[in-house]
Amino acid sequence: MSAPTFDDLIRTAARALAGAGIEDARQNAMLLMLAAFGDTRAALISSGPSPVPQGVQDAFGAALARRLAREPLQHILGHTGFYGLEILTDARALIPRPDSEVVVEQALALLPADRPAQLADLGTGSGCLLAAILSRRPLATGTGIEASPAAASLARENFGQLGLTARARVFEGRWSGWTGWGEVDLLISNPPYIPSRDIDTLEPEVRRFDPMDALDGGADGLDAYREIIGLGRTRLKPGVPLVFEIGHDQRASVQALLAAAGYSELGHRPDLGGNDRCVWGLAPDPSH
Repeated sequence: MSAPTFDDLIRTAARALAGAGIEDARQNAMLLMLAAFGDTRAALISSGPSPVPQGVQDAFGAALARRLAREPLQHILGHTGFYGLEILTDARALIPRPDSEVVVEQALALLPADRPAQLADLGTGSGCLLAAILSRRPLATGTGIEASPAAASLARENFGQLGLTARARVFEGRWSGWTGWGEVDLLISNPPYIPSRDIDTLEPEVRRFDPMDALDGGADGLDAYREIIGLGRTRLKPGVPLVFEIGHDQRASVQALLAAAGYSELGHRPDLGGNDRCVWGLAPDPSH
């Protein structure tokens, strides 16, 4: 029996993935084959009618089985693109998502490019937000605050492979225990914001493979916002921007928390899909 061709395997895999309810099944199959093939997309396309070597078949079959079990594609590939950077990804932290790039855009709009600045990322996870900002602000330095030792280790790996170790450090612990609040010029956070009751409705890739402590935001999804806003009210320098990623339906709630705590010049920004995704405010003067 002759070996299947690359085209055969990709076509069969795409049907299986679609049957498992996975969107973009053809693209998933192609990317999994590219990883097993180990060459460029152009080389894979030109090899389409050729028999697949047994080693590539085995690697592709193992990766396909993982994806059919709904393990995220980014975990299987081990990396994903974010704001022009290649970010290492696995089960230690949330997968960087394009929607989060609006937080980077807003942070860059608030950070002058021509002078040094210190920034911090509360709940840094993979480190993608901090890395993206620092990649565009070479005079800036930053700290990723991360309570999960596993996620903190992934952030360090990302800063290392992106050449940012000299400008990006990781504080391993809770943000309430971090003592650098008063030194920063900008604070960002993509905190857990899914209401506890909604966790079971998430896609299997999220519900079963993302760290729960990075998802569950408490009864109304706002626990982390309340804590950060309260800490920032007394610990941040007056006028320092606090920039949040939010869930698509949380703009009014988070802005109300900011306003009640005295933050000023509140703003918001949608993601590429037009959903509310980012809100910010300037820290108040606690003496007033």
